[in-house]
Amino acid sequence: MENDNNRRKFIKNVGMGAAAIGTAGLAGVLSSCKDQQKEKAAVKEEPKAKTIEWKMVTTWPPHFPMLGEGADNLAKWVDEMSGGRLKIKVYGGGELVPPLGVFDAVSQGTAEMGHGAAYYWAGKAPASQFFAAVPFGFNAQSINAWLYSGGGMQLWEELYGKFNLKPFVAGNTGVQMGGWFNKEINTMEDFKGLKMRIPGLGGKVLAKAGGNAVLVAGGEIFTNLERGVIDATEWVGPFHDLKMGFYKAAKYYYSPGWHEPGTALESMVNLDAWNALPDDLKAIVEAATYKSNMWMLSEFEAKNNKALKTLINEHNVQPRQFPESVLKALKKLSIEVLEELAASDPMSRKVYDSFLEFQKNIYEWNKVTEEPYQKLKYL
Repeated sequence: MENDNNRRKFIKNVGMGAAAIGTAGLAGVLSSCKDQQKEKAAVKEEPKAKTIEWKMVTTWPPHFPMLGEGADNLAKWVDEMSGGRLKIKVYGGGELVPPLGVFDAVSQGTAEMGHGAAYYWAGKAPASQFFAAVPFGFNAQSINAWLYSGGGMQLWEELYGKFNLKPFVAGNTGVQMGGWFNKEINTMEDFKGLKMRIPGLGGKVLAKAGGNAVLVAGGEIFTNLERGVIDATEWVGPFHDLKMGFYKAAKYYYSPGWHEPGTALESMVNLDAWNALPDDLKAIVEAATYKSNMWMLSEFEAKNNKALKTLINEHNVQPRQFPESVLKALKKLSIEVLEELAASDPMSRKVYDSFLEFQKNIYEWNKVTEEPYQKLKYL
């Protein structure tokens, strides 16, 4: 009997213990679930990163090969690198503002970002021309060296800062062709009265030679050349010239591009919009412009020769070189134009002095390295 009572007590105690353990376990599980729910709620309550939306206006026709693509790629890379935190909608020339209205649009904040070439703004900031192309000046390698490592970028920022803008290098065409002409160029006399689409300092040299420099947006060049509004045009090189069909409107194709030996393309940002960005997004925008600069130059270098062969073999284009006497005369006029520009305002003088100092330095180095190597390539 006593054994039965002990057994019943044992079973009762075990049952109560199990119940207690079960209750405690359930309480623990419930408590754990509540903690997890709190953690999830806390995660949900964390504010999402704000998406910043910008507009980029360009001087190029929408999605124009290489140049317009450079703007498209720049926007895409910023989006990817920022995880979608900074989105940039690209507008080709004329879609939001006129192609040559980019500078004002970004300066005034109509768009946060722009894409073009600095020599388009010569009428607003004469010194801007040094940051695109200088006749008989830097090639792509040297202008990058001056801008990134020779003090050029600091001067560019000083100049554009007066217009509420921050500049970036965003591409380069490499050495360009000399242009398409409806008449042969044998002597300097052939430039007299010539109406040519040519921007920047090259246009001023042409004017000094007796020609008429005309500034026409890229999308209008072929029509103007075909209709005789202009007698000649420069653009970039064979890749574009083939696509734009210039061989149908002009007979003579000259080289080299003395006026643009390594044209830098730009991206500009409204300073107010720039200053409002967090530091990591600023770094992303800057990194994307570096990538764009290398991508565009590489594309031009890789594709121009193939296009030139197509022009020659399929369209019977016969490239010509400017006579040496013409190039020497153009170089002399170029120096006159640059000296006149430097004398026109203090900022131009300041930039030109920096340009000349770096040019002398880099040319001395090139005489020891680049020039001898160029000769070796043709042995």
